Amino acid sequence: MDIINNNLYELISLCLIVLGSALSYFIAKKYVLSAVKKVVNNNQSLWSEIFFEEKIFHYIIYLTPIPIIYLGSFLFPYFQPKIEKVILIYIALIFTFFSEKVLSVLLLIYNGYEISKKRPITTFIQVGKIIIFFIGLVFILSLLFNKSVLTFLSGLGALTAVLMIVFKDSLLSFKAGIQLIYNDMLRIDDWVEIPKFGADGNVIEISLDTIKVKNWDKTITFIPTYKLMEDSFKNWRGMTDTGARRICRSIIIDQYSIRFLNDQDIEKFKKFHLISDYISKKQIEVNEYNSKNMIDTSEIVNGKKLTNIGTFRRYALNYLKSHPDINQDLHLLVRQMSPTPEGIPLEIYAFSNKTKLEVYEEVQSDIFDHFLAIIPEFDLRVYQVLSKI
Repeated sequence: MDIINNNLYELISLCLIVLGSALSYFIAKKYVLSAVKKVVNNNQSLWSEIFFEEKIFHYIIYLTPIPIIYLGSFLFPYFQPKIEKVILIYIALIFTFFSEKVLSVLLLIYNGYEISKKRPITTFIQVGKIIIFFIGLVFILSLLFNKSVLTFLSGLGALTAVLMIVFKDSLLSFKAGIQLIYNDMLRIDDWVEIPKFGADGNVIEISLDTIKVKNWDKTITFIPTYKLMEDSFKNWRGMTDTGARRICRSIIIDQYSIRFLNDQDIEKFKKFHLISDYISKKQIEVNEYNSKNMIDTSEIVNGKKLTNIGTFRRYALNYLKSHPDINQDLHLLVRQMSPTPEGIPLEIYAFSNKTKLEVYEEVQSDIFDHFLAIIPEFDLRVYQVLSKI
């Protein structure tokens, strides 16, 4: 009869503990969280709103049944040590996940500031999470095996080599991430080209193990972080920081269309607004040189003369100098390159004020549209392979 009474007593006690724990949890969840939400709404603080939306305060609610369970454990003397051990493991788990969540929220808040693009901390946050989970695991294992944390850690020394192999890529990536961030080699939204991995687009994430690059074709390339320190890559940030984007393209001129200018050409080009002063000045310079040196200009090979390609080069240069979308503070030139079997390349080298791809391409196309349309006025021909049909 005493055994039945004891069992009944323990069963009732257990039911009361379970009921009390459940009630404490639901009461705290309903009333405490509601009170916290009101405080957050009245405070209107961005941090507190994010902490509430990310359910940071819920982890505190998870701890409310602990006092009732702990006090109730005295009713079961035989199981009390085991119950206390389970409570400690539960608290360790809650604290571990709570700490991990706090780091996630801090990262979320940090990413809301502009500095996060220049100094991303995702790598450090991920390392912090690994450390938190490692500490939590060691603490739980030490409880399960009744060993002190220091004793348990000393026993892990033999596994160091294995851990180094398992986490080799993560350790290399962590080192590379520190170098990338410290040396300001990579930022969020940087346009990078990494031919080895087929990446050509904007960096959208820098994490412990991988760099995410969103390519211009909307695909995403995942690159191991440490690989960026092994191979070279091109970062176009300098272009956007300068506010100028290079135009470097050639027009191939048929060399058989190149000739000296005659008097009719000179009179014609004097009417071209962009080169009228240049033609007048060069004409005086040529005439003075030929007169001073008593050169017989009746023969075409004698003396100084202007050429149609040289005049077009000057026209193209003056056109670029007068263009509102061309940066006048950076290199600006129109130069003749070495002849090729196809003709003579005339290279346009300048920098557009527009760095956005669509606008930049529009500016570049407009410039070459004009040059290709005006070239025949200089009696020049653009090289083009003739169709065999």
